Amino acid sequence: MIGVKAHVLRYWETQFKMLRPKKGRGGARMYRKRDVEVLFEVKQLLYDHRFTIAGARRKLLDDRGSKEQMELTFARTDREEMLRSLRRDMEGLLTLLQSSANGSRARARK
Repeated sequence: MIGVKAHVLRYWETQFKMLRPKKGRGGARMYRKRDVEVLFEVKQLLYDHRFTIAGARRKLLDDRGSKEQMELTFARTDREEMLRSLRRDMEGLLTLLQSSANGSRARARK
């Protein structure tokens, strides 16, 4: 289906951790739809785009991370409360930094 020999698939399984086909009772590998999609991507990266194994692995992991991220939406009131809380935290940090800087200046004058 992928167009590569079995030993190549076995090697790719050792190099790409996202490839983990289930094994049946007789030890035969059973690839899920996602496994087949990854195999096609690996083949395309290695054969068509001339990536190295490490480069293909990095590309797949980068792509995978961006696909799994999703935007969380907040209600307006939640957003406003988060901003108020952030502002309080930042003002507290600013006060702490200013008092620390004033103390350093006072020690430097002595």
